Amino acid sequence: MMGPRQVAQSALFYEFSLEAHVPQEHLLRSIDRFIDLSSIRTHLADFYSHTGRPSIDPELLVRMLIVGYCFGIRSERRLCEEVHLNLAYRWFCRLDLNDRIPDHSTFSKNRHALPGRRLRSNLPRGAGFARAICCVRSLR
Repeated sequence: MMGPRQVAQSALFYEFSLEAHVPQEHLLRSIDRFIDLSSIRTHLADFYSHTGRPSIDPELLVRMLIVGYCFGIRSERRLCEEVHLNLAYRWFCRLDLNDRIPDHSTFSKNRHALPGRRLRSNLPRGAGFARAICCVRSLR
């Protein structure tokens, strides 16, 4: 005799912690121990207006770019998809499961809106950043 089809009923509430689902030995945990992006808002404050819609958190954008650099994600569209799907990337970017990922066009809009020379003088050079990432990998 064929039994009735079991229909799964979704739970009304879930208890879920990203912290518990990212392995302790994950590369992003190693990087997170060494970076401090708390001062980035003060460095970029002059580039943001005090009126209008709230902007995307600059720390989130930088963290997403770090994920892209570390894992070879060259497309900003692909980076947004990966951060949306990967729990470790979400954890590193300080995003909860319900938080929205910025649109890929946010990166290019910010890149064109910020004057390059002034911003680049305060940020680490690419080669230095790459060496720092290699050092973090060797510490794992």
